[in-house]
Amino acid sequence: MKTILSLATAFTFVASVLCFFPSRCSGEVSDFDSIKLYTLTNDSEMTVKVTNYGAIITSIVVPDRNDELADVVLGYDRLEDYINAVDKPYFGAIVGRYGNRIAKGEFSIDGETYSLAVNNGENHLHGGVIGFDKVVWDVDLFDDHQIVLSYHAKDMEEGYPGNLAVSVTYTLTDDNRIVIDYHATTDKRTPVNLTQHSYFNLKGEGNGTILDHRLTINADRFTPVDAGLIPTGELRTVASTPFDFTTEKPIGRDIHIENEQLSFGGGFDHNWVLNRSESDGNLILAAHVSEPESGRTLTVFTTEPGIQFYCGNFLDGRLRGKSGQAYLHRGGFCLETQHFPDSPNQPNFPSTLLAPGETYQTQTIFTFSTDNAGR
Repeated sequence: MKTILSLATAFTFVASVLCFFPSRCSGEVSDFDSIKLYTLTNDSEMTVKVTNYGAIITSIVVPDRNDELADVVLGYDRLEDYINAVDKPYFGAIVGRYGNRIAKGEFSIDGETYSLAVNNGENHLHGGVIGFDKVVWDVDLFDDHQIVLSYHAKDMEEGYPGNLAVSVTYTLTDDNRIVIDYHATTDKRTPVNLTQHSYFNLKGEGNGTILDHRLTINADRFTPVDAGLIPTGELRTVASTPFDFTTEKPIGRDIHIENEQLSFGGGFDHNWVLNRSESDGNLILAAHVSEPESGRTLTVFTTEPGIQFYCGNFLDGRLRGKSGQAYLHRGGFCLETQHFPDSPNQPNFPSTLLAPGETYQTQTIFTFSTDNAGR
């Protein structure tokens, strides 16, 4: 049976909250009744909830090694909390038109300079003031296992050239995979870099920190950054640095080591260069995470060249999620598959430029399973 909850039942909604913040919310929500919550289910008792506000994954419920279920992504039960969250953490959202940072909010195409919103220090982050995470998406298809969402970004929306038609498909398989397919076309040359911004805690959302989670990243290099978290252009080896996750280790093992890059990010908040042929756009292993207590594991596959690992450095306990528990410092981690940050200004990075007649098409898979070693 399809599960679709209306706004009134899916989220506790107070319309007046939006009216108090017209600069943040006007234009992004024109029809509150169109915002709904959709539930995907499979034969393994896994459920995924998605809202068409921001194409946000609000919940992922999976079993542990003892078949106990828990929600493993950070988020809220109320729409207003997504809209009004301090520091805008982008919980569970699709971010774009350009995920990650663009230096000083500027780039040039064919000699013409485009100016974007500066919303992260002196830089542009995650599509701007009203990025794809803050708009209402159309739902083109929905059944128990799949939802297809689409959005049409207008020419010069948030400063980007071109009318961009975007679709994102979430598919839940019976073997506990969430397959995410991205498509986009444009009528003008424009940069596109979409990503999914879920924060995971495999012990269950609100259940302490993620520093004991054990992480592997399939990358021998990363892109070091300056103090504003803009890549310097270097592809630096991870060998003999805290950024070496080529073999499994706890996320927290090296996080307090004195290191300029860790200082800039307040911890890990960097792009890793995945080990693949430059011409290879096939699906590859990107990262694997295991949580010893529950036995839950997450494996990420992608066609993208990079992955941003962020370990919740800016969470500070002010945000309370679905369980009512405060989201502590480093209470969740993100694995954002992507092209590299600031690629429009970095000619040596893989291009994010999409031209008319071309199709932007990428895929990322989140696979959940359990390690039964603790039984």
